[in-house]
Amino acid sequence: MKIHISMGAAALLLGACASEPTPLPNVASQQATVNGTISSPLSYRNPLAGYTYRGPTGPRDWREVNEEQSEAN
Repeated sequence: MKIHISMGAAALLLGACASEPTPLPNVASQQATVNGTISSPLSYRNPLAGYTYRGPTGPRDWREVNEEQSEAN
């Protein structure tokens, strides 16, 4: 357990001694202007459209079900 703590402390110490990262460039002036007037109209679509309820039909004998779904039929 002590080795894990010492390795974690060593990683923190080495991270603190690392050089400062280079700052990111200012890209706000480089971004293209977006024309907000050109957009496609969005309309609501019901995610449940076309859904049909398929409830259980009841317990059946598994042998009959396997025979109906076998490749031989």
